[in-house]
Amino acid sequence: MEEIIALAKRRSFFYPSSMIYGGLANTWDFGHYGTLLKNNIRDLWIKKFVTERADMVMVDASIILNPKVWEASGHVAGFADALVDCRNCKTRTRADHLIEDKLKDVKVEGLPIEKLTEIIRTNKLKCPKCGSLDLTDARKFNLLFETKVGMVEESKSKAYLRGELAQGIFMNFKQVIDTMRVRLPFGIASVGACFRNEITLGQGVFRTLQFDLMEFEYFIRPEEWEKVFGNWQKEMYDFALYLGLKKDKIRFREHEEFERSHYSKRTVDLEYQFPFGWKEMWGLAYRTDFDLVNHIKHSGVDLKYRDPKTGEEFVPHVIEPTFGLSRLLITILADSYSEEEVNGKKRVVLKLKPALSPIKAAIFPLQKDEKLAALARGVYHNLKKHFNVEFDDAGNIGKMYRRQDEIGTPYCITVDYQTQEDETVTVRDRDTMEQERIPVSKLEEYINKKLA
Repeated sequence: MEEIIALAKRRSFFYPSSMIYGGLANTWDFGHYGTLLKNNIRDLWIKKFVTERADMVMVDASIILNPKVWEASGHVAGFADALVDCRNCKTRTRADHLIEDKLKDVKVEGLPIEKLTEIIRTNKLKCPKCGSLDLTDARKFNLLFETKVGMVEESKSKAYLRGELAQGIFMNFKQVIDTMRVRLPFGIASVGACFRNEITLGQGVFRTLQFDLMEFEYFIRPEEWEKVFGNWQKEMYDFALYLGLKKDKIRFREHEEFERSHYSKRTVDLEYQFPFGWKEMWGLAYRTDFDLVNHIKHSGVDLKYRDPKTGEEFVPHVIEPTFGLSRLLITILADSYSEEEVNGKKRVVLKLKPALSPIKAAIFPLQKDEKLAALARGVYHNLKKHFNVEFDDAGNIGKMYRRQDEIGTPYCITVDYQTQEDETVTVRDRDTMEQERIPVSKLEEYINKKLA
């Protein structure tokens, strides 16, 4: 994992945030290639689950909602992690992370805090920083980020940064029903940043204070939930394979009753086998009618659905597929990372699905020659109208290949002296390293076919 994170920093996928001031724990910034990769993942998700379907609409809700929303949803009272403090060095650690890091095969998510304390004491687990056994009992800390809303300090009111996208979707349920002419079953999708005030293990952007989610609430009749749940479970699995993730690296894990969230009747995680073990990548939950019923109760607003054919009114139930976008980025980096030996030297390459690659092709002149450079720039400017491509003439051809391999560019195009004679170029495939001559006039068609 250290090598993957080192590559991410070196090649502008992500960096620790606020570094000129010493950084800020559990925060990361996405660089040029990381931003492009993240946007490509997001756009494929929107295409797959929204624009190619007839039963899905989108909303983009405010990051700060009325605090009553979080009280009604149960997050103010029940959205918490169990933490322990070291009395010696004052380090604060998540109890479940401490246990799972030391007892590799033990799953403790959702256990009561008393049980977590018992496991820590029985196994004599130590502070991960100083090694002291003098740890406090596990205690619950709410994960919602508090903020203040108001112009004058004395009159400011407490509010929260959203900890999930779902509540913004539920807040817009009535507006969507009234304006979009949707009919059950249908979904409301959303993409955006969320915030959780939690302790992390420092595995890059796997778990951070601010993170991007993609999710939707799929509204159904209650009697249909098992069938719809199964359908979305298959859709999520198929999407993981579509993104290029290795089949033997993903699996579903059913949540036991004690670890399910307060709103869920059934939850499964789609897990990925990271270098540090099997961890949740995405989640699928059956939230029943918990959220809408509670918002009806607390707001006094009627959020029932009225069947346009029968006139029947009822509160829909909800299936929720959640896709962590920031986490998916590091999952894809881990899955595509490869080290190979070529001519006695190590080649590091990201074997990204070409549709996800930040850069689709890189164009080089074979040598530092003004005429070759001019030809290469002409190819670059023509392709840039259609694809995200790069021009590079800094270094020898081998170094330029290696740089593009490390950022996952699927095709490298070399302009050489033969180009001057017959207007063909050499195209090198990232994964096979095989080369072929292609007419300059056919490059757009060639790349389009490869990306498809």
